[in-house]
Amino acid sequence: MSASESQNGNNDTVDRAVAEVDLAAIAANIARLREIAPGSLLQAVVKADAYGHGMLPVAETARLAGVDYLGVALPAEAMQLRRAGDQGPLLCWLYAPGEDLTDCAAAGVEIAASSSQMLNQIAVAAQQAGARVGVHLKLDTGLGRNGATPQQWEELLRQALALRDGGRIDIVGIWSHLASADEPDSPATNQQLQVFREGLAQADSLGVQPRVRHLAASAGTFAFPATHFDMVRCGIAMYGLTPGPELGTATELGLRPAMTLKARVVLSKVVPAGHGVSYGQTYRAASQTRLALVPLGYADGIPRAGSGLLPVRVAERTFSVAGRVAMDQFVLDVGDAPIKAGAEVELFGEGRSAGPTADQWADKIGTIGYEIVTRIGPRVPRQYRGVD
Repeated sequence: MSASESQNGNNDTVDRAVAEVDLAAIAANIARLREIAPGSLLQAVVKADAYGHGMLPVAETARLAGVDYLGVALPAEAMQLRRAGDQGPLLCWLYAPGEDLTDCAAAGVEIAASSSQMLNQIAVAAQQAGARVGVHLKLDTGLGRNGATPQQWEELLRQALALRDGGRIDIVGIWSHLASADEPDSPATNQQLQVFREGLAQADSLGVQPRVRHLAASAGTFAFPATHFDMVRCGIAMYGLTPGPELGTATELGLRPAMTLKARVVLSKVVPAGHGVSYGQTYRAASQTRLALVPLGYADGIPRAGSGLLPVRVAERTFSVAGRVAMDQFVLDVGDAPIKAGAEVELFGEGRSAGPTADQWADKIGTIGYEIVTRIGPRVPRQYRGVD
């Protein structure tokens, strides 16, 4: 091949990149989670734009698949769902001191409380909305984030009872969050389970009997059946990724990855031996070779930490990123493969035909699959399949 040879894409109808989301895979994963926790309600966690998959389409799919609750972090996320027409049980749990919760109260959004201040904030919203607000009281059983400590728990319960009796709130749930459920040999989960049970017993002794007690997220759902209680909250497993490598791969857990990230080669050219690639020229061609330019970078969510490491699939062959990932693009050294501009690149997906998965990307750079899919940015359009 000629060292001056170059092909430039000229098909303006070809998308630069796309994240394909298989809604049928999400529905199948929900069915799988039902099998794992058949005696519990299922909350589909759709925060952070459904882990990058698109909150509204995923939420609609989850409701059609029969989930009992939706879960989001932020009040703004909850209101986005309500304004789109969702009317089912919906919980949000993360908000700032003084943040106005009136819209959520008026829209029937259930709100979590971890402190006296948060309960007061909810009570103000209830009064302004002229509504009773469903509240989930959170106990910190050992994670050290949101939640009242065991020492604060009785005070929170008594305050909640007073607000309930005053017509401001309904105590719908008591919950907590596990710290190490993805580590099946860690004693932490059983220790947290004991603290949670003690907190429930204390609540019961005061006359607080919530409709839903919930402790397990995706990892706990798979690894610790004793943590299922009345409801499990599943996020990452619903999207078809493993909640922890020690629990097994997605395939071993019976899950199907829902997101496939694709792009098109925009430039293909031959360079001589020794030619540098990308910033810092940390990669140089060992011999005359072909370079293929992929128009995705860290502004789109491709981790810069994956420079020189991340595998992608082109023309039924796997290549690793050559040199540094830039803001908008990265380069592949494809050797003598006749890859031209316009060739499809699968960055990660379901793992079929030896293609990489988001979990494999995560393993390459020492992170978790959650981070890989949630960081795919808004410059990458989502396309949905698997729906009628």
